[in-house]
Amino acid sequence: MGQTELPGKIIILNGAPRSGKSSIASVIQNEFEGVWMNIGVDRIMDMTPEKFQPSIGLRPGGERPDLEPIIQKLYLAMYKSIVAFSREGLNVVVDVGHHEGYSEEREFLQQAAQILKGTPAWFIGVRCPIDTVMKRRIETWQKGYTPEGNIPKPIELWQNVVHDPGIYDLEVDTSLFTSEECAAQVYQRVYEGPPPSALQKILNLT
Repeated sequence: MGQTELPGKIIILNGAPRSGKSSIASVIQNEFEGVWMNIGVDRIMDMTPEKFQPSIGLRPGGERPDLEPIIQKLYLAMYKSIVAFSREGLNVVVDVGHHEGYSEEREFLQQAAQILKGTPAWFIGVRCPIDTVMKRRIETWQKGYTPEGNIPKPIELWQNVVHDPGIYDLEVDTSLFTSEECAAQVYQRVYEGPPPSALQKILNLT
């Protein structure tokens, strides 16, 4: 990074699958000023060999303890690469679903906060009621409720654990606002609000 070049901004969008993170990330990438690289769960999954899937997209429940050490390495490498982009003056939007629903305590989010310490990184919670998530899952994948009419347990788990500990610089609700409106809220927080503090608070919990 040149001596006069500022580090790129980092916006981390955290939420359950089908909560609307990717749509907000697309608006940020296409509408915010400057160059915005899109790095997150989908990109890492695309790079991961089939035998190690679903990579960092592993749902909560502790179903694949054999993958967890690899997932840790992938998370660490992803965040270190994000810092590398930022140091070159490139902005990064990150689409992830952090959770601690593994077979044992992993603290991936705290490790990410340590890597990002000192960078201009905002942690944004993307919330969406579970009924809306179910509707979107049916529209996208034609998969929804169980034969008994219940919400599948993994989807409930996502809703319960993805926002723990619930410390954010901003929260948006995609059931109430469009992707563009949510992105506008993010823009206002990042460009007009106080410096980010959520990740440092999360780091202080350890």
